[in-house]
Amino acid sequence: MRLIQFYTSDKQRAVAIVNSADSVTVLHSVSSVYQLAQLALSNQLSLQQQSLALKSDTTLSYTDIIQQQRLLPPYDHPDDAAHMLVTGTGLTHLGSADTRATMHAQTSGKADSELTDTMKMFKLGVEGGKPAAGQQGVQPEWFYKGDGSIVVAPGAALVSPGFALDGGEEPEIAGLYIIDPQGQPYRLGFAIGNEFSDHKTERQNYLYLAHSKLRPCSFGPELLVGELPADIRGHSRIIRNGETVWQKPFVSGEQNMSHSIANLEAHHFKYQQFCRPGDAHVHFFGTATLSFGDGFETQAGDVFEIGAAPFSQPLQNTLAIDNDVSVQVKAL
Repeated sequence: MRLIQFYTSDKQRAVAIVNSADSVTVLHSVSSVYQLAQLALSNQLSLQQQSLALKSDTTLSYTDIIQQQRLLPPYDHPDDAAHMLVTGTGLTHLGSADTRATMHAQTSGKADSELTDTMKMFKLGVEGGKPAAGQQGVQPEWFYKGDGSIVVAPGAALVSPGFALDGGEEPEIAGLYIIDPQGQPYRLGFAIGNEFSDHKTERQNYLYLAHSKLRPCSFGPELLVGELPADIRGHSRIIRNGETVWQKPFVSGEQNMSHSIANLEAHHFKYQQFCRPGDAHVHFFGTATLSFGDGFETQAGDVFEIGAAPFSQPLQNTLAIDNDVSVQVKAL
């Protein structure tokens, strides 16, 4: 099952089940996936069971919703964006170290004593990122992106701040979560994501990774309810003036990862501050495919497109540049 959030033609929030690439069925009695999840928790139902229980007879054109730019992110905290936490992990995919090493102009064919920190972290994940059930695996690289205010809707612009050195796509799978009243995390499902980062800033020094991640992001348009297929295969492309100027396949799913999803989740939610009742979480699982790794230079107006089965519609966002003025701190 796949879900979307969108605005109706009269500008009301709504949730729908995706039937096909051009058809959705609206759910009654809920206006957000967050509300739907709260109902499922209260009624002790799975998210799929609760969705089917609220299925209406109203079917709409998915194409119209997209073309009229009425899509919302498939998950948000509708009452308070500050109660959605956006985070991620890196060096989690089998090709990610090579991409990172290329970006940092490093090599990987060295003895352990000569390995870069990037390669050491990747090697730890390969050796201990998929522990047996009930055991704890090695910690992944972890980063913070922001709260729900940095999430932009599918079809909307990803705005790179004026001080950024570049703005580049990162095609990933994101996990979407809610914390129940007792502090227990529940996974709602998964979405395609564009984690979007400043790779030139990161390339200066890997310790600038934290700065490079403080950018907007997007995910959707669909929330895949249930388990993620072990082998996700899709495309990441950049469209400029209507023409594809860069394109590459990307893979995800545990078959293509050095960490299990359960291990990534365990090392995120082991922190009590991430188990605050009522909070929502978006956690990006990493990538191994970047146009920056190929030396491609993005420009304002470029359209990022990321698509993969089993999602019926790709995620598209346009790159924009903000000519902002630096904030000056004042004494009070």
